[in-house]
Amino acid sequence: MTRYSLLDLVPVIEGGTVAQALANAADLAAHAEASGYHRYWTAEHHGMAGIASAATAVVLAHVGAATSRIRIGAGGIMLPNHAPLTIAEQFGTLDALFPGRIDLGLGRAPGSDQRVARALRRTLDSDANAFPRDVMELQSYFADDGQTGIVATPGAGAKPHMWILGSSLYGAQLAAALGLPYAFASHFAPDALDDALAIYRRDFRPSAMLDRPHAMAGFNVFAADTDEEAELLASSQQQAFVALRTGRPGKLPPPLPGYRESLGAQGAAILDHVLSCSAIGSPATVERRLAAFVERTRVDEVMIVSSIFDHDARKRSVGIAAQAMRGLEAVAA
Repeated sequence: MTRYSLLDLVPVIEGGTVAQALANAADLAAHAEASGYHRYWTAEHHGMAGIASAATAVVLAHVGAATSRIRIGAGGIMLPNHAPLTIAEQFGTLDALFPGRIDLGLGRAPGSDQRVARALRRTLDSDANAFPRDVMELQSYFADDGQTGIVATPGAGAKPHMWILGSSLYGAQLAAALGLPYAFASHFAPDALDDALAIYRRDFRPSAMLDRPHAMAGFNVFAADTDEEAELLASSQQQAFVALRTGRPGKLPPPLPGYRESLGAQGAAILDHVLSCSAIGSPATVERRLAAFVERTRVDEVMIVSSIFDHDARKRSVGIAAQAMRGLEAVAA
């Protein structure tokens, strides 16, 4: 059975506010829980007007209070921005508040530009070994094994499920070496997906946490009653992606009819490539594309991403994606 989970970047829409985005996040998480999603994740991004999840642990506490069963977590925490002890304390607190429900995905990207990264870290000095070492230091705090000489309070004895995130081969190699589950960001960086999954599965070493590989991959879903309506809904994220890649990030814009066509053949082809791990369409279209993605990747989980301007339309899309995944389960059974 392939599980399905949800990644929410807590989008701030044009004309909207951070308060509204956070209220929508709690409502969406509750909807995902009712729809059978296994996890709800949000991610650390900084200095971006259209993303309200910078204080990731705080957002997760808000979402945790609005739900009761679904796993909640970070997909991810950008560990180079933080001292591992700080993350141990934050996620140890979350584990105490919501025991048995907390995930901690770890990435090595800054989640920002260098100017913002410097403001976060106070320095950009680092070395190639820092990320693996920081991951192991964080594991030590949770295990309370005495190796650091410090007891994390909260944190010691906490049991968040740790993941390694990636969009290249590096994360796959590290996750395999540490025996941790692995999540690939194919929803916006699909190029290395197949190679990364192959390396992770080939080189995986069993650990105390995991006895065999467990892989997840991101997949965009823009679903509606018709293909035409879904294409219109998807144009908000398409505009946001082009704005980001051209150095003009902002809030999530409203749908724009004919947007993809307005880019010209070359621009549309670039957009289609970057967002190639996507399903845009009616329930039948979404189920067909999800089935092809699962068959291609053989992932244990699909992390669905559905950034849509209208909140009710977004909930509808999330519900259609859940129906499609349940349809795949029925066929497999």
